[in-house]
Amino acid sequence: MRPTLSTDLHTPYRLPPTAVEGFRRDGFVKLPRALEPADLEGLEPDITDKVRKYDTTSDVPFEERDTLQKAFLQVGNLWRGSQGARDIVFSQRLARIAAELLGAGSVRLFADQALYKEPGGAITPWHADQYYWPLDTDRVCTVWVPLQETPLEMGPLSFARSSHRYEFGRDLPISEESEDRIREELDRMQFETVQEPFDLGDVSFHLGWTFHRAGQNESNAPRRVMTVVYMDAETRVTPKIAEHEQAQLDILMPGTEPGERPDGPANPLLYPL
Repeated sequence: MRPTLSTDLHTPYRLPPTAVEGFRRDGFVKLPRALEPADLEGLEPDITDKVRKYDTTSDVPFEERDTLQKAFLQVGNLWRGSQGARDIVFSQRLARIAAELLGAGSVRLFADQALYKEPGGAITPWHADQYYWPLDTDRVCTVWVPLQETPLEMGPLSFARSSHRYEFGRDLPISEESEDRIREELDRMQFETVQEPFDLGDVSFHLGWTFHRAGQNESNAPRRVMTVVYMDAETRVTPKIAEHEQAQLDILMPGTEPGERPDGPANPLLYPL
């Protein structure tokens, strides 16, 4: 079913001249005013309402949470229950950017997640997302869409420039161990860390193997973020599924067998529609 876009999310965005080259060199790119602030202000209330409805972490006392639960409230597959999230997931503007950055003729949905870092929420440790993904290509990227202005005190993403080319740490799940070991290695190899505030409407794209983290939310307001993970439409599931990848296959690509292309209802084509 084609979604009803209630906002201006489908119009083209002109990439800066150096964006594609920079993305492929650095493993990430931050795009100013890629979305209209008024659009995000209109979508945020519904997304936040559904995060509150579906979240299962906020009622757990902070001291009893695991590392990820202390870092943020996490709700996946939100596009199925929130029109606001669905509008972002099916945004032709964002999906076209992803295709241009990846050099793909078309892209489909791998996953979406709302990531809400509560006031006082802990750091998000250094990690690479693709550790969890049973995909046969690295032509996969995530768009990070803050739903409010995000100054440094709120904990915007930090990226290790060009770390997607470095294979150390790709066997580490996100954890306190990944924070320590990856940070030490990045320091030893003198990778530049890039952290910038986000104005409302700014978004970032990063590759699956790019190391990134986020600081603590030191503000009095939640850091509300919507993410969409795009994959080249020709992507297939890896022939052999590791134990730590099985949940992603079951939840995000149900019914897809190893070696097959995930082209069912859970992984719709996002660009072009």
